[in-house]
Amino acid sequence: MQKRKLGRTGLDISPVVFGGNVFGWTADEKTSFALLDGWLDAGLNTIDTADVYSAWAPGNKGGESETIIGKWLKQSGRKREDVVIVTKVGSDMGNGNKGLKAGWINRAVEDSLRRLQTDYIDLYLSHWPDPEAPYEQTLAAFDGLKKAGKIRAIGCSNLNAGQLTQSLQVAKDKGLPRYDVLQPEYNLYTREKFEGSLAELCIAEDIGVITYFSLASGFLSGKYRTLADAEGKARGGGMKAYLNEKGSRILDALQTVSGQYGATPAEIAIAWLLKKPGVTAPIASATSLTQLESLRKAALLTLDAQAMTLLDSAGA
Repeated sequence: MQKRKLGRTGLDISPVVFGGNVFGWTADEKTSFALLDGWLDAGLNTIDTADVYSAWAPGNKGGESETIIGKWLKQSGRKREDVVIVTKVGSDMGNGNKGLKAGWINRAVEDSLRRLQTDYIDLYLSHWPDPEAPYEQTLAAFDGLKKAGKIRAIGCSNLNAGQLTQSLQVAKDKGLPRYDVLQPEYNLYTREKFEGSLAELCIAEDIGVITYFSLASGFLSGKYRTLADAEGKARGGGMKAYLNEKGSRILDALQTVSGQYGATPAEIAIAWLLKKPGVTAPIASATSLTQLESLRKAALLTLDAQAMTLLDSAGA
C-alpha cells in the first residue's frame, strides 16, 4: 500500500486512516483487536483516536478507545514503529479537565500515553479551538513534549483559515513549532468548512490534511435514504441533516459512479476525497472485516476526471 507524506511532519501515513471512535462503542474489544490486526495486514498503518473517545457511549467516561489500542499493541506483538497513532487533547474529560492550557496538556498527554501503553505519540492534535488558551501557551506546551520525545508531530482540528493563519504567525514570531497538520470536517456533502481559503492555506503552507466525517456519519454509504432507514442505528440520529434534495443528488451521483467502477458508494466517496487538492488522507471507520476490506479497496481506487466532475456538481 503506497504511503502518503503528511505535510512536513516526516510521517508517512496510509491513504486512509482508521477512525478509532468506534473502539469501545460500536466495536467491542475482541472486534477492535481483529479490526486493528486486519488493518495492518492490509498494508494500512494509521489510526486516529482522541482522549475523549468514546465517552458518548452509555457507561463510558472517555479513554476507552485509547485503552483498547494500547491493549492491542501490548498483546498483538506488533512493532510500535509499524503503527502511526494520532490522538487529540482538548475535549471535555469532566471535572473541568479540558482545553489547551499548558497544565492540562501536560497531564492529558501522560494519561494518553498510559492508556496507549507507549512512550510516544506520533501525531498530537489540539481537538478544538480554546479562546482561553493563547496559541503561544499551547504551542510552547507542545514544544516541551516534542523535546521530551513524548510526541513526534503536532497539528490541530477544527480551526478555520483565520485561526490557523494566526497560529502559524505566533509560531513564527515566537520560534515555536507550528501546526503541521489540520483535521477538518470534510466530505462530499459538507464542503464549505474546508474548500476555499482553508484548503488554499494548507496547500500553500504544506500542511497535511486528514479529514473527519469523511462518509458524513455513514450517510455517503447509501444505506440511509429515509429517516426510517436510520431508525435504531448508532449514528442514525445524525441523518436528518443530510436527507434533503442535495443529499439525494449526491447519493444518485454516487450510485452512478459506483456502477461504473464496480465499487460501493462509500468507496467512491473516499476515493473522491483522495483526489481533492490538499487532502492527504480521509479518516473512515469500520466495525466488521467486510467494511475494513471496503476501506482497503477505496484506498486503491483512482477516479477519472469525468467521475470527479459528476460528484463535484452533485455536491456543489
